[in-house]
Amino acid sequence: MRHFNYERGGDNVEAIAPEVPLRSSLTTQGDRDRVLSSLSLPVVRVTIKLFAAYQDAYGVPELTWEFPDGTPVRAILDRCCSDYPQLEQWREVTRFGINLEFATPDTLLQEGDEVVLIPPVSGGMG
Repeated sequence: MRHFNYERGGDNVEAIAPEVPLRSSLTTQGDRDRVLSSLSLPVVRVTIKLFAAYQDAYGVPELTWEFPDGTPVRAILDRCCSDYPQLEQWREVTRFGINLEFATPDTLLQEGDEVVLIPPVSGGMG
């Protein structure tokens, strides 16, 4: 058995855990990466195109983010508003596009999706 001491909430805590030998088949970095990836939840990587207030807030026209599989597109707007609270004013009027089609906030993200946050726009000939 191994004894561990660590601090938790200002208190010293002692934990006891059994010794677990490493399997010899996990000796290379590739082996460890393969095992770790099999333990993690599946994720989807999406590209987010930013316009207007969203682009102003982030200072870039495009982002690439990863989300757990099964995440609805509205989670992108949730994260944006969390990162930049001033974007909250646009939450109710922002629409979503996924792969050049309008989407509802509950549409699930898929690997490789291109997502556009569509804020209200104005302008024209001036």
